[in-house]
Amino acid sequence: MSRCAVGLGSNLGDRRAHLNAAVRGLSAVGRVRAVSSAYETAPVGGPDQGAFLNAVALVDTAHTPGGFLRELLAIERARGRVRETRWGPRTLDLDVILWNRQRIATSGLTVPHPRMTERRFVLEPLLEVWPDARMPDGSPITAATGAVAAQGLERLEMAIGDADWSTT
Repeated sequence: MSRCAVGLGSNLGDRRAHLNAAVRGLSAVGRVRAVSSAYETAPVGGPDQGAFLNAVALVDTAHTPGGFLRELLAIERARGRVRETRWGPRTLDLDVILWNRQRIATSGLTVPHPRMTERRFVLEPLLEVWPDARMPDGSPITAATGAVAAQGLERLEMAIGDADWSTT
């Protein structure tokens, strides 16, 4: 089994419903161990667009990284994800942030996520569900939080994921 952290994001349509569907989808491809609170953030890069709802799920899976990525892409497509504009608005965005403490570099997958340490909306929910998470070199994720502390982020009093996600 591999432990991975998956970033969830949505800024189109019913953002909460998209994230809830993502957690249900993740529970079909692994064991969802934890889901962070929801965080609302302004978009980073790309065209003018609405605010994102973000979260992180911690998943244990027997899939290979490539197989797991294929499953994530299928979950995105099922929620109407269309890839037209880089960093454009999207119904659902699922990113593999960490995979155990491994480095992965393939044509479709780079882990750790290459911009994770630059984004508070990734680090804060990640540390909420995996407080002792470490980079492949062993450095604690907490070491990166100071550099992003000034980035705007609002933790919402809203649970992500259905009540029964942890029973699968």
